[in-house]
Amino acid sequence: MHLSISTQLPVSLSEPTISSPRASVSVVIPTLNEAMNLPWVIRRMPSYVDEVVIVDGRSHDHTVDVARALRVDVVVVDEQRKGKGVALRAGFAAASGDIIVMLDADGSMDPQEIGWFVSPLQHDYDFVKGSRYVTGGGSEDLTWLRSAGNRAFTWMANAVLRSNYSDLCYGYIAFRKECLEVLQLESDGFEIETELIVRAARAGLRIAEVPSIELDRISGASNLQTFRDGWRVLGTLTRECMLWEAPTAGARPEALRRVKYAYENVRFPRTPTDPQSLLSVVQGL
Repeated sequence: MHLSISTQLPVSLSEPTISSPRASVSVVIPTLNEAMNLPWVIRRMPSYVDEVVIVDGRSHDHTVDVARALRVDVVVVDEQRKGKGVALRAGFAAASGDIIVMLDADGSMDPQEIGWFVSPLQHDYDFVKGSRYVTGGGSEDLTWLRSAGNRAFTWMANAVLRSNYSDLCYGYIAFRKECLEVLQLESDGFEIETELIVRAARAGLRIAEVPSIELDRISGASNLQTFRDGWRVLGTLTRECMLWEAPTAGARPEALRRVKYAYENVRFPRTPTDPQSLLSVVQGL
């Protein structure tokens, strides 16, 4: 799977280099009552992102109105079924870009890192995932319990897949859209991240890891439940490693490559936005 595209790898978080011609980029964001957090996320979106897809259908606040106020060309997918996996699969189906980036709506993933995920995909990689554990990565949110569980799951996945992942349970991921046909995604919940990573390795995709800094969510409570979702991740990991047959007929996995970047030590304000104040400004225009 190849796109005839060339660019230089970015060397700075604030100024990622995306030269032309380039692949088009769609960012898929599942949302559930994130009206106070979404403004920060959308305002941090790099200018080279061609399409933002919001997947929502169950929010009780002004999430969708805020998204449309901030970005007039936003694509909104109405999804009434529960589950992050359901939302992401609906967003992937609606995305039109050559490259799809998964992004959370709570402000825990900085959109300014998107260029670092996109660049390897324009250098013959198929699948790029963020890691909080490689040099340059980190987390403001990981508890010791979640970190221990993640490391255990990562070790198990690497042992079975003969892979070299450093961070299994982190959903900042980008891939070529054409890979969806190979990955055949099915999961409905948070375990879709594990399904993606395992299937990418088993399908023999060319995979890169890039450092990523996970931030605290800006406001509100996380929908992740450590023990419930941990069991679902374990079940998915076991099932996928044992049962799933890649349509690539067991292509030999490429060695996982790690792309090193130097993060600038820059802090930026992250505060919730009152959706009513934002919408009243837009309505007054």
